[in-house]
Amino acid sequence: MSKHTGQSVLFSSLHSKPILASFGETQSSSDGGLILLKAIDERLGLTERLAACIRDPRDPSRVAHSVLELVRQRTYGIAMGYPDTNDADGLASDPLHNLALGRDPAEGVRLASQPTLSRFENSVRSRELVRMTHAVADRVIQSGRARRRRARLVTLDMDPTADPTHGQQPFSFYNGHYDTYCFLPVVVTMTLDDEADQSLLGSMLRRGDVGAESGFEALLVRLLPKLRRAFPKARIRVRLDGAYSSSTVLDRLDQEKVEYVVGLAGTRPLAEEAGPALLAARGQSEQSGESAQIFGECEHEREHWAEPRRVIYKAEVTRLSGREPRDNVRFVVTNLRITPEHVYDVYRKRGEMENRIKELKLGLAMDRTSCTSFFANALRVLLTCAAYVLLQEMRRLAAGTDCARAQVWTLRERLLKLAVWVQVSVRRVVLRLPSDFPGRIAWLRIAQRLGAVPG
Repeated sequence: MSKHTGQSVLFSSLHSKPILASFGETQSSSDGGLILLKAIDERLGLTERLAACIRDPRDPSRVAHSVLELVRQRTYGIAMGYPDTNDADGLASDPLHNLALGRDPAEGVRLASQPTLSRFENSVRSRELVRMTHAVADRVIQSGRARRRRARLVTLDMDPTADPTHGQQPFSFYNGHYDTYCFLPVVVTMTLDDEADQSLLGSMLRRGDVGAESGFEALLVRLLPKLRRAFPKARIRVRLDGAYSSSTVLDRLDQEKVEYVVGLAGTRPLAEEAGPALLAARGQSEQSGESAQIFGECEHEREHWAEPRRVIYKAEVTRLSGREPRDNVRFVVTNLRITPEHVYDVYRKRGEMENRIKELKLGLAMDRTSCTSFFANALRVLLTCAAYVLLQEMRRLAAGTDCARAQVWTLRERLLKLAVWVQVSVRRVVLRLPSDFPGRIAWLRIAQRLGAVPG
């Protein structure tokens, strides 16, 4: 491992004594918690499965970095807050990153450089990306089956999100709805029974000018057989927003015999159906001085629908301090045979999907899609999903601690970004972590659940 020339800076007036900051300690890292992520990946076998999907055409005698090492380096880097390959050069000799890739933390060969990682990203082809997408979904479903083998309800949520682009990336187009040039990836999650946390099944990068439903049937065809094999006695429910309310989507859901709750844009006939309920809600709100809502239903038919469908409406008047009362009428099309209020409550819970997208974009930079190859950008999105799966498993292992519901950036700050001094001897590697830090209890709990024992 290369040795950096020691550097230091002196602060002469910050304390009663001069403070010298020295950068000469080579056997240290700011990513001490990465060993937890490595242990989780070993348990799931996720990066190993992803690497197995990629054919390596290189001459084995000249390979310094295997495909598995490249997949791990990028996935772990994204999880640790290094979404750019530009960060690779500054981490190439980091002892914890070397250790996570199975190398000697003291004398290991430098990790892959930015050019090597960029060549790797641009070498993966579409068929390999499809296989990797299956690998992520299969592993998440397998993990879900281990948690809830007898699940009675599996809920799928799908939601598109804008990924603004700022260059000449292929398939970046102007999208009028988002008023920007962008890609339009779709994110898919799975919820088992009444779990509080949705499990990310994956994300598919799409060109920026497609409709929300583009690729929907392909995703459904991929996922439903997997879910039915894993949970043969479970009902499958699909929740979608109003962009998916076309006859093509609804007919396919009927054909697949799954439950569905899909948002529906208002029309004049629907407004007329909900009109009496809205008048009643206005009266209730005026009398009580508070917000009021009334639920109802009707059989609704549209031009391209094969048959009339059940539509639930919520007629609501909202009152906020200092503002005029506001009408809020919402519609949902469904094949569920439960009360209108219950149907809308089921639909409302899909809002948690926004938190998953926020974590992917703000916590893991899923939208860092600046490559000049569409497939390279798709690989970045897929590896971001893999990083999220590892962090989500970490969150589950933190059950019973203050990290049990933490967002991914909080998990990173509390459990992963830890100063560590690495000592290597003939018999073992010792990681000397801080004696006190906010996530210490959760860190130890996770480590023990991963099989670590008191030393």
